[in-house]
Amino acid sequence: MRLPTLLLVLVAVALSGCTTAPVPGAEPVTGFELDRYLGTWYEIARLDHTFERGLENVTANYTLNDDGSVRVLNRGYDVDKGDWDTAVGRARFQGDPGTASLEVSFFGPFYAGYHVIDLDPEAQDYGHALVVSSTRGFLWILARQPELDGDTYDRLVARAAALGINTDGLIRVDHTPRDGA
Repeated sequence: MRLPTLLLVLVAVALSGCTTAPVPGAEPVTGFELDRYLGTWYEIARLDHTFERGLENVTANYTLNDDGSVRVLNRGYDVDKGDWDTAVGRARFQGDPGTASLEVSFFGPFYAGYHVIDLDPEAQDYGHALVVSSTRGFLWILARQPELDGDTYDRLVARAAALGINTDGLIRVDHTPRDGA
């Protein structure tokens, strides 16, 4: 077996054991209304990972596709390049659409968990969200505005820490206006 073929087989075997379920204790929101979640969200804070490293002014825009899946458009300003980066993905519910447990893909058939575990139920279009993946290494705090009040931010960070997520590594996202915003 040639090396590229062997690598593909090994990757396929490794991924077959992957799960898109939320981390233990992270219960996705029930009574979730997708229509209220659609639209633009500002990334307030995240854990570091390679695909967003060095990005500021990060937003995510969610729109409904004809097939019922959700189009995900992530956009952020790369300070080093002095230009905007975008990534387009697709999300779909893992079960009942009334439960905020989705899987999202930016890379073909490979999906990762996207679980909304905290929302602002009072706001018409939900004012903030706490999103975790299937591992404790991925966490996002989102809001409808570029800023989030300190009490809400602190509560969301404490909730994540209670799940065993290392919140010391949270990156606060700068939303200073840039050209092309």
